[in-house]
Amino acid sequence: MAVTKTIDLDGRQVTFRASAAIPRLYRNKFHRDIYRDLNELQKGIDENDAENSSLDTFSLELFENIAWLMAKHADKTVPDTPEEWLDEFNTFSIYEILPQIIELWGLNTEQQVPVKKTACDRAGNDDPDLPAPLRADRAFHLGTRPSDDRNRQRHVCRNEQRRL
Repeated sequence: MAVTKTIDLDGRQVTFRASAAIPRLYRNKFHRDIYRDLNELQKGIDENDAENSSLDTFSLELFENIAWLMAKHADKTVPDTPEEWLDEFNTFSIYEILPQIIELWGLNTEQQVPVKKTACDRAGNDDPDLPAPLRADRAFHLGTRPSDDRNRQRHVCRNEQRRL
């Protein structure tokens, strides 16, 4: 499921789109890993502010490429290169736009599916290691699994319960 966000960019409303296709598109176009690049940019933004910027030109290029790709993903009329797209604008601050793009990416990568039950949460007769007809009488079959597996499962369950 794709997530979109409209951001004011140099007085224009620009729609950006993040989806599962973005990492692949980014890798194919720029031969780089978007996860690493976004982490690097996030660190640069966290450590600096607009007045004391120490982001190098390479970081700015990473930002421009990511912004262009997400804009192109949302609107097919966006020019085919980052340079052509950027030529449509005067100037804008990476410190204002990048946090919004990172937020958009975070919304896209949030877990969309509820957490499934762990072994500790399952009903007593819901053991996937036992054949279906034998699950009903679990007490009879407790000894059929190797004891080290059962002890490991109990240990994991206790640790999960302690964390809660």
